[in-house]
This record gives sequence, C-alpha cells and structure tokens, in this order.
Amino acid sequence: MLGAVSGLPPRFIVKTARPGTPRACPVTSQLIGLLSFLQASSLSGLAEALLSPPRLRPLFREFRRGVASGKRVSRVSSARPRGAIGGGAQDAPPPPMAAEIQPKPLTRKPILLQRMEGSQEVVNMAVIVPKEEGVISVSEDRTVRVWLKRDSGQYWPSIYHAMPSPCSCMSFNPETRRLSIGLDNGTISEFILSEDYNKMTSVKNYQAHQSRVTMILFVLELEWVLSTGQDKQFAWHCSESGQRLGGYRTSAVASGLQFDVETRHVFIGDHSGQVTILKLEQENCTLVTTFRGHTGGVTALCWDPVQRVLFSGSSDHSVIMWDIGGRKGTAIELQGHNDKVQALSYAQHTRQLISCGGDGGIVVWNMDVERQETPEWLDSDSCQKCDQPFFWNFKQMWDSKKIGLRQHHCRKCGKAVCGKCSSKRSSIPLMGFEFEVRVCDSCHEAITDEERAPTATFHDSKHNIVHVHFDATRGWLLTSGTDKVIKLWDMTPVVS
Repeated sequence: MLGAVSGLPPRFIVKTARPGTPRACPVTSQLIGLLSFLQASSLSGLAEALLSPPRLRPLFREFRRGVASGKRVSRVSSARPRGAIGGGAQDAPPPPMAAEIQPKPLTRKPILLQRMEGSQEVVNMAVIVPKEEGVISVSEDRTVRVWLKRDSGQYWPSIYHAMPSPCSCMSFNPETRRLSIGLDNGTISEFILSEDYNKMTSVKNYQAHQSRVTMILFVLELEWVLSTGQDKQFAWHCSESGQRLGGYRTSAVASGLQFDVETRHVFIGDHSGQVTILKLEQENCTLVTTFRGHTGGVTALCWDPVQRVLFSGSSDHSVIMWDIGGRKGTAIELQGHNDKVQALSYAQHTRQLISCGGDGGIVVWNMDVERQETPEWLDSDSCQKCDQPFFWNFKQMWDSKKIGLRQHHCRKCGKAVCGKCSSKRSSIPLMGFEFEVRVCDSCHEAITDEERAPTATFHDSKHNIVHVHFDATRGWLLTSGTDKVIKLWDMTPVVS
C-alpha cells in the first residue's frame, strides 16, 4: 500500500475503506512498474526525464533510494512540509503548466470552391460566366473549354474546341455571349455561344496583328474590338464588319489594356514600364499623355470608371494607383508582393483592390482609406541628419578627414541619410509599405501604432498565378496558374 503520496497529482489518489489511508490508483501502479523496468535497463536518465514535472520528482527520489537499498518500493514519503496536502491557508498554488494550448485565432481567408484540371499547357486566360455556374478558358494547348458544374458538384467541359494556333488571350461579353479569342499567329477569332453554353458557333476571323495577340477587349457600346500584339501595335476593329479602323505603335510590347467607354480613352501598359493614354475617334487616335512610375515592365492594368482611378501592376513587385479623375497627377504606390504582379481586379462596391503575384500571393487592399503619396527622394552630397559626407563627396571627405559613407533614403520623408541615421525599420501602410522599410530615426519615433495598422490582407493561392477574374456579384475569384490548374475561390470572407 502506498501511504502519503504527496508527490502525485490529486487525481492519482483514491480513498480506501480505512479512513485516512490513501492508496495509489491503477495508473500510479503502472507508472511504478514502468520506472522499475527503466531502472533495471540502465535507463534511469529516461526515467528522470519522464518525472521532470515538479510534482513527480519526490516520487522518483523515493523510488531511486528504494531500488538502491534493494527493497521493494511500496510507500513514498512526501517531500513537502507537513500540512502541504490539505485545505488550509498554507496550501501552495499548483505550479503552472509548462505549455498551455491556446486556441488559434479565427483568420478570414479565401475559401477554395473548385479545382479544374485537364489542360495540357498553361491556361492563359479564363472568366467566370455571370449568372451561371460555368467557366470559359483558353489555353496554350490550343483548346477553348467551357466548364459547367454537374450534379456531382464537379466542373466538366461542355465545350471542347481546338483552335489552329495557341490561344493567348480572350474577351467574353455575357450580354451577347460573344467570345473573342486572340491567337499566337496574330488572328482574332469570334464565336457566339448558345444559351445553354453547350455549343459555340464561329462568326468571323480577321488578321489583326503580325504576331501573337497579347490583349483583347470587346466594347459592346461601340461595337469595337481593341487589341495589342507582340508586333508593338495597338489596333481597333469593327466587330460587325471586321474592318480595321485604326492603329498606334507603342514603344514596347503591350501587356495591359483598359478602356473608358464614356470618354473613349484607352490605357496601354507596356514592357518598358510606361502607361500610354490615347483618345480614340472613329478612325483615328490622339496621344493624350504617358505615365512613368515603374522601374519594371507593366504587367497588368485595372480601370475604375466610377472613381476614375487607374491601377497598374509591374514586374518590379509594385502596384501604382493613378488618380486620373483628380487631375492632380497623384500616384500612390502599393508595396505588398515578393514577385511580379501578374493580375489586378477591383471590387467597386467595397473599394478593395485584389492583386495577384507570380509567387501565388493574393493581396486584398483597402482603398477606402486616405492614403499618402510617397515622397520624392532628395539629392544630397552628405547625410541630411548628421552631415557626414557620402563616398563621392571627396572635398568634404578631405576637409573633415572622414571616410565617405553610403547613401540611403528614408521612405517616409525622402531625405538622403547614412546607415547610422537610418538603422530602424518600420511598415508605413498608409504610404503603401505593408512590409518594413528603411526610415530615419526621427521618422521612426514619429510613426504611431495606429499608422502601423495594416491596410491589406495576404493570402496564398498555392500556385503561381498567371491570370485572375473577379465576379463581384457572387464574390468569386478565378485564378489560373503555371501549374495548368484553374482554381475558383469564394472571396466573401475577405472582400466585404
């Protein structure tokens, strides 16, 4: 019989028929048997590790003394002072647990609804069919597929059509069910889909470019088809006759195309990092202006006709918001990607921007906050904080007998500073810096916790994104990736 087993937790002690004599429960007996085996097997170190909690150390000490004396251990004395077990005021509080399991906070993230596989090559573009549970995709494997949801809950192709050349881009108008497809050989092919989306009928083909079509837009109000190609040409055609109405040569291959119906302005982003704005007439166009703000090529454009704001994504990992309607030349920078920005989409009803990167990241930006324009970097031959010369300022280096330092810039004030005066890092979400960036020491002290509050949420799509399409009515986001897979997401948890 075990006597006062003070080293054991209370749940291991049960009362006997004789009052005042506790005995060990079966769990305790099994524990002592395990310890005897470990001691006999020269594994006392493991036994001591098993009894490392403070409540079990007295039990191990008594057990070890009993084994050393050759006696069978049947009683374990208490290592606590008398009165330690009881309900008096001298009771010590139980020691804290070594690790507590904390419940994970509930994070809002996109919900994966469906995966569509089967393409042999990359799906260059895909769109969600409005008011239908369907998806239209064009792929590098020359196929056009219309995916419809079956009774099993899976999406299967109801239309599988092979084109004569790889499909590079597409534009779908749900009102007329007109599907315009740009091909690698420079041809634009137009089809009309049936009401049940089980049949597509060819309407016309016309040679729009001399090489691969990069972007295409169908404008229902004007019956125009706008397109750009790798031949550095922007062209627009009449969708009824297929006749070419006009063209414009860009400075580099265009990779982004947006159009404002009200003012007939077209926005073209190219690989040089430039955004060109043209005013289109029936058969001619006029250059309005050009924007330069990216250090890499423009990879995506998105136009908000309500706020009259243009968003441009680039291979320099940044997104720039150009305030066209404000007429002040304001450009807000958004830094939240670790790879090139591949696609942009804007939710007008919530004023949230969705940007997707080549690394699979999906960033949802809150554009309903008052953001600040990033300051221009100032030029100086010495640190504007401590007046230390920079390494090219030989005169000041000679006069002060000091070695020149490397120049840095504070992202908040734009001043030229040395490394010693800009040793701190901080995020500045209202300036678009969701990650920590270099700031001078004085600006770091001035930034409050409220100013560090994030204005964007980050999510992982688990594949390298090539193209996205957002259905604002249902809150669905479609992503196609380099893994040849189409994913359908429910974005209502994060876009609301």
